[in-house]
Amino acid sequence: MAVQSLSDGRSPVGRVLRSPALHSVVAAVLVGALFLVGTGADPLDAYGSVIGGALGPDGIGSTLTTGTSILGLAVALAVPMRAGLLNLGGDGQLVLGGIAAAATGLYVPLPAPLAVVAALLAGMAAGAGYAALAAVCQNRFGVPLLVSSLLLSYPAMSFASYLARFPLKEDGSSLPQTRRLPEGVELPAFGTSTVTVGLLLVVAAAAVFVFADARTATGYEIRMTGLNPRFAAYAGVDRPRLTLRLMALSGAVAGLVGAIGVLSFPYRFIDGSLTAAGHTWTGLTAALLASAAPVGTALAALFFAALDVGGLAMERTTEVPRELTQVLQAVVIVFLAARLRLVWRRAGKATPTAPVAVRAPAVHAEQSVRTEGDL
Repeated sequence: MAVQSLSDGRSPVGRVLRSPALHSVVAAVLVGALFLVGTGADPLDAYGSVIGGALGPDGIGSTLTTGTSILGLAVALAVPMRAGLLNLGGDGQLVLGGIAAAATGLYVPLPAPLAVVAALLAGMAAGAGYAALAAVCQNRFGVPLLVSSLLLSYPAMSFASYLARFPLKEDGSSLPQTRRLPEGVELPAFGTSTVTVGLLLVVAAAAVFVFADARTATGYEIRMTGLNPRFAAYAGVDRPRLTLRLMALSGAVAGLVGAIGVLSFPYRFIDGSLTAAGHTWTGLTAALLASAAPVGTALAALFFAALDVGGLAMERTTEVPRELTQVLQAVVIVFLAARLRLVWRRAGKATPTAPVAVRAPAVHAEQSVRTEGDL
């Protein structure tokens, strides 16, 4: 009986074993092994170097540093996604948060510790305000959030680039970067590593997301809206107001990540440095993989951070290109989408025939879930 209870879908272990995300990761690992065999490499050695390079003594610091950005952006994008909203403006909110933190750190007349706090708050405010603008475009002018958030990223990045290249540019430097922040205006690091207190701030944001999602009325409204927007509206949820709040929260977390990047080494804003690594899209992938579930999003973000760092070690030790890890990320999403589509089709075939009046709510819920999954 104990073994049966662990294997069925009702127990936590059973739910994990039946999770489409787990199946997608396993399938991607197997496909990656086929790629490695095709190139003449040993899959066990390659995957072993990925794990050792990401979690070993020489790589754990880089994994946590990279994980700070990926986890923060994954949480930022998962917050609205939980309600069926897709924020594609993470890059713009990230760079605005970074340039706002840099300007605040350079010019605010406060002691160093207070200047750090002011820079973090400025970054959050800049990201929140700009993300809220995308929500206003949808609520007031009917521009879809997916379009408005994405298109607003480009003027934001251009504006930050202008500030870094002209008004805030470091004198005598040929690089498009601001002046270095004053001494002491930086986030404390753990020992001699590159891991800063920013990791704790991002983990705190993820913990708040987990608590609010599971223990608050607002979290219930968000989940209900994501599952069935029509039913949520019928129950009294003000969707435009909820959209505005969620986008502001999403932008605030993205801006916080940008501020953390500026307040960490090299303690300045460098044009393009915050977006060059593609952490925004990696965070979006992590949120999609976990269906925006808070705990799953955090685990997926750390998984992708380990892949990113471990790919470098794999390239050094086995001469397998690190781009293989990017292929694995793409294959995970492809298998996840295919797996979810099969689950929906099976659920549709298993739905018993019933009168229209009884089946209507179920049909609306299924359509809502399919729409959310297609996003």
